Amino acid sequence: MFKRLMNAALVFGMAAIAPPAFAQTHCAPRDVVVERLQKAYSEQLTSGGLTQGDPAKSVVEIWTSKETGSFTVLVSTASGLSCIVAAGTEFFEAAPIKKADGIPS
Repeated sequence: MFKRLMNAALVFGMAAIAPPAFAQTHCAPRDVVVERLQKAYSEQLTSGGLTQGDPAKSVVEIWTSKETGSFTVLVSTASGLSCIVAAGTEFFEAAPIKKADGIPS
């Protein structure tokens, strides 16, 4: 049991440092990935943000399609390489969470 817990800790710890092994086999220049998402899946950039990883910061992007319900999560590096870290169907948008005073957080 202890061995399984240690393995799980290592896996989750490594996820904070580098893209998952799955993503390492699904990487390409960003312009190639974006063109494929737009043409094959009708996906558009919906949201994103800058990570705080070392040695350099990366951009996490969420691409979605209201037409197909598909979504893709990319991690793009400063070198122009993008890796698909998640993809799926049945994408939905959540309503903004409101504070007690009614102002969106």
